[in-house]
Amino acid sequence: MVSYLQVQNLTRSVGDKTLFRDLCFSIGEGQKVGLIAKNGTGKSTLLNILGGKDQADEGQVVFHNDLRIGYLEQTPNYPLDLTVIEACFWHGNETTNLIREYETCMASASQEGLQDILDRMEQLKAWDYENRAKTILSQLFITEFDKPLSQLSGGQLKRVALANTLIMEPDLLILDEPTNHLDLQMIEWLENYLSRSNVTLLMVTHDRYFLDRVCSVILELDEETVYTYQGNYAYFLEHRAQRLEVARAEVARATNLYRTELDWMRRMPQARGHKARYREEAFYELEKQAHRRIEEQQVRLEMKSTYIGSKIFEAEYVSKAYGDLVLLKDFYYNFSRYEKLGIVGNNGTGKSTFVKMLLGLVKPDSGRFVVGETVRFGYYSQDGMQFNEQMKVIDAVRKTAEYVDLGGGRKLSAMQFLQHFMFSPQQQQNYIYKLSGGEKRRLYLCTVLMQSPNFLVLDEPTNDLDITSLQILEQYLQDFKGCVIIISHDRYFMDKVVDHLFVFKGNGVVKDFPGNYTQYRNQVDKLTSKQVDKSLPQERNNSSTRQLVNSTPRKRKMSFREKQDFEALGKEIDELENEKADIEAALSSGTLSTQEIIDLSKRLPVVNDLLDEKSMRWLELSEIE
Repeated sequence: MVSYLQVQNLTRSVGDKTLFRDLCFSIGEGQKVGLIAKNGTGKSTLLNILGGKDQADEGQVVFHNDLRIGYLEQTPNYPLDLTVIEACFWHGNETTNLIREYETCMASASQEGLQDILDRMEQLKAWDYENRAKTILSQLFITEFDKPLSQLSGGQLKRVALANTLIMEPDLLILDEPTNHLDLQMIEWLENYLSRSNVTLLMVTHDRYFLDRVCSVILELDEETVYTYQGNYAYFLEHRAQRLEVARAEVARATNLYRTELDWMRRMPQARGHKARYREEAFYELEKQAHRRIEEQQVRLEMKSTYIGSKIFEAEYVSKAYGDLVLLKDFYYNFSRYEKLGIVGNNGTGKSTFVKMLLGLVKPDSGRFVVGETVRFGYYSQDGMQFNEQMKVIDAVRKTAEYVDLGGGRKLSAMQFLQHFMFSPQQQQNYIYKLSGGEKRRLYLCTVLMQSPNFLVLDEPTNDLDITSLQILEQYLQDFKGCVIIISHDRYFMDKVVDHLFVFKGNGVVKDFPGNYTQYRNQVDKLTSKQVDKSLPQERNNSSTRQLVNSTPRKRKMSFREKQDFEALGKEIDELENEKADIEAALSSGTLSTQEIIDLSKRLPVVNDLLDEKSMRWLELSEIE
């Protein structure tokens, strides 16, 4: 296997904190590598060093000769006066630099070196660079190529940056949190794209399904060094547990030896001559090993929540629109006690607006939300994190509450609560400005949970949280004795926490699905597959499958009109599937004109929505005897 990247004895510190020391690893051609670490341990710093945006204190990074490298930063930075298509030429890469060289040469009187430039243009396929850019942008549902970046949402800007990276067709692709701010449809598109591609990949992501389905190697950055696991995320979980078990045994052994050596150090100070100095030095190394902490905090916080009555909230025929953009239309729902609801849907379909109307932050155009008197909301929002950066971590939490009531007379102090969410006593004394982005998000989450709400509304709580933080939050929500609404694009997280979904489909349509996200996708995929088993309606009579669709099976017979609709829907679904396949093939061909790309890219989401809508109707009819 050809080595594309070798990291040799890399060391990097920030202030008095060492992020990693003597880091060594390599990535071979064709490998797809996921990098996992806790927030604040240097993941983004490492990727910035590899991407040429930062420098190490010591060590070196060696790339294979003539390697094309594409790097997607966690927070893309572009001049906002650029248009979408201009942004694809703004970050200098080999192809765009060559295009500029060609334009300069053509503008000169002598046109010296033109033939060499033409040969290189042909070799790099630079002639169709703009067309490739528009094709990739269209597959990411960015079709307004002349739109200023200043008018894009955060998710759209991330997609432009992603397209900019993929257009280069790099040999080595480095991605820092590529799924942040992408909706589920885009995450699944990127997952499929990378799975099928031959590109060599190094990626930081906390999306565990993404890691499991795309990566063949996992690197874990921990305790200033790196551990390599030759497998996907499931393999990593198994073998990391084994590594920690061995580490615990080593710490226990070191602790016993430390006690013996400590006794010697105390009893025999007179023996510390030249001959005993080696033993004294070994003692201090042993002390360091014995005090090493294996931070695997398997903690389940069974916190007492404020009493919540039987009346939670009722959405009474709520409608909301912004101009021609319809978000809700005559929406009715009566929320039950202890429900754990997940909200999914493409960006711009009204998910965040829905929860803001529930919380009274946005007024509906018509209808209303009637909230029970005992409901006490805790709201974690995408843009709600506001701290005085000069405060210490512990002071920011104590400003919210000094203690958390666990019930039964038990309490946790603010310091103990922070330790449950992986803020060590030393970190709690840090100033907030020293925290990483993920650590600040975790601190914000703590301030919300400490308010003892009985109804949690969490809007994208998983962005920027590391996997360990996600696991702790999942356990907390599973044990939470109250109501929960979660908006998230993290499929793994949703599957573990929620018991049903609101699927925001756009144009004011919201579907209530009684199951988690994977069950919903499996159901839709079954119905939209060309190989739909004709015996499927009969097979659905088994109770476990029927429960996913409708907890109350219908007893009546299908009417004549419904039989006609059922047969017609089957044909329409087949036609839509064929149209979708044709559009995707055309968009990938690289032979379309700009206008054809725009037209097909606008048609594709329409076809997807029609497929979902007709498939769900087909499913409803299939339940009728």
